[in-house]
Amino acid sequence: MSTATTSTRSSAPPRRRRKKDDTKLALLFIAPATVGLLAFLVWPLLTGLYYSFTEYTTLTPPEWVGLANYQAMFADPVFWNSLKVTVLYVAINIGVQTVVALVIAVLMQRLTQSTVLRSLVLAPYLVSNVVAAIVFLWILDTQLGIFNVFLQWIGFDPVAFWASETWVIPTIALVNVWRHVGYTALLLFAGLQAIPGHLYEAARTDGAGEIRLFTRITLPLLRPILALVLIMTIIGSFQVFDTVSVTTQGGPADASRVLQMYIYQNAFAEYQFGYASALSVALLVILMVITFAQYWASNAGKSDLD
Repeated sequence: MSTATTSTRSSAPPRRRRKKDDTKLALLFIAPATVGLLAFLVWPLLTGLYYSFTEYTTLTPPEWVGLANYQAMFADPVFWNSLKVTVLYVAINIGVQTVVALVIAVLMQRLTQSTVLRSLVLAPYLVSNVVAAIVFLWILDTQLGIFNVFLQWIGFDPVAFWASETWVIPTIALVNVWRHVGYTALLLFAGLQAIPGHLYEAARTDGAGEIRLFTRITLPLLRPILALVLIMTIIGSFQVFDTVSVTTQGGPADASRVLQMYIYQNAFAEYQFGYASALSVALLVILMVITFAQYWASNAGKSDLD
């Protein structure tokens, strides 16, 4: 009897363990981030979108005006000037930063991969924007700045970097290039590390030089990372504010009044929160169009390594 029972038990199929459901635990872990996302991103976005259709100051409740703010924006010459100034800043900043960062990244890959060198390259990025702006405000001061003292010492006239309509935007752009180029270079360096070394060895065997290696292997295979870096840096450049606020306040004669500065002045100097919200929505739309267009044009979702 016992033998038959044992045989029956041994021949019975083993029970499958019930799979543990971790959904509740996962929801618990993502809850803080979700609350922060809703409170500090989604809600302000929806509120700003609503305010853009209202006339709103801190002294009166919002009054619905429909598209009046957007009509005023399209007829506002200061808005168009601030957009032109912002585009000029972005062109200089992104152009110089991308080229210099790519050169630094390639040199780090070719010559050295020292951790100390990477730390030195990243050091300016660890400096606050406000601190960097103040330091360069002193260095480039027309009367007492050490750079203008050096220019006079070698026989040139001092340059009003912060007070000249010609020089102010290039100066602000290059200050921010100094601060961000190391971070951008490290992102590109990480992309270079993913390129297989045997491709370079095979190309060298066929007699390819460094320029040919760069144009035929490095640039094509770096395209997805380069596109991502460009999207990130362009979005950040369009939102430049603190450097302008610390150094020029939008002057001289609106020559450095970038779009973010104009939004800030409308909101917190003139208390036109409805119009400032419309300007913010316009900036959001501009960034969305640029991002999607750049992503599509660069075919960033595909890699030549696939």
